[in-house]
Amino acid sequence: MPGPGSDTVPVFIDTTKASIARVYDAFLNGKDNYEIDREVLRQVQQVAPEAATLAVDNRNFLIRATRFVASQTGITQFLDCGSGLPTSENTHQVAQRINPDVRVVYVDNDPVVLAHGRALLEENDHTHFSAADIFNPREILEDEVVRRHIDFTQPVALFQMGTLHHYNGTSPTPQEIMAEYIEALPSGSYVGLSHFFDPQTEEHSAIARRMEETFLHSPMGSGRFATLPELRGLFEGLELVEPGLVICADWWPDGPRLKQLDSVSYCIAGAVGRKP
Repeated sequence: MPGPGSDTVPVFIDTTKASIARVYDAFLNGKDNYEIDREVLRQVQQVAPEAATLAVDNRNFLIRATRFVASQTGITQFLDCGSGLPTSENTHQVAQRINPDVRVVYVDNDPVVLAHGRALLEENDHTHFSAADIFNPREILEDEVVRRHIDFTQPVALFQMGTLHHYNGTSPTPQEIMAEYIEALPSGSYVGLSHFFDPQTEEHSAIARRMEETFLHSPMGSGRFATLPELRGLFEGLELVEPGLVICADWWPDGPRLKQLDSVSYCIAGAVGRKP
């Protein structure tokens, strides 16, 4: 796969447009990205030097939420929408370390992610991958791979981690997308979701909006920062697990905080909710 300083291009990869998955990979200092993706990182770092913290906080929230669901809820099936590119701690690795019987279905339609997804299929018979549009709930819910490996008569863990802020459509709205997913989940299911966040404070709102402007006008072309009321609308019908909807760094952090948070840590929020 490509790496920094190496732009050997598989024929099916379009490098004239930045890829969301590859940009996140660049933010995490990964190797599966091209120059066009690294350009997005550089542009955002010009307005927020610690911008990579957004991706780090999001990944750490995913890890902690996965540990919580796998260890505390009894759920053994995860539907991870917009899985992105592999890092050292993917959903199936975190969950299956706690319970080897956990099944994980990843959904993504990025060509580079698809290549990695096929590799995952070969190494783990409890891990599956489907290429589909995560912003089209009906397509996901009726997907052959999803239906084969996710039993919707039993509780499911549905993840939308760092995905909806890249949705550029106007209809349906992000709230309507999540409402359709949540309606399809059986009682006792859990939803984990994170999103770029404008805290609407004097200290942090300006940096959130500067990053948003940079993301939207970058080669990636997406990355909206939502307000707290907008984010609450994504969890309609769910009972939020304590501590509720907070910045990702404050959702059950790993011990007492000894280091001061970067400003950008206040610009990504998340929560885990249970469907009654």
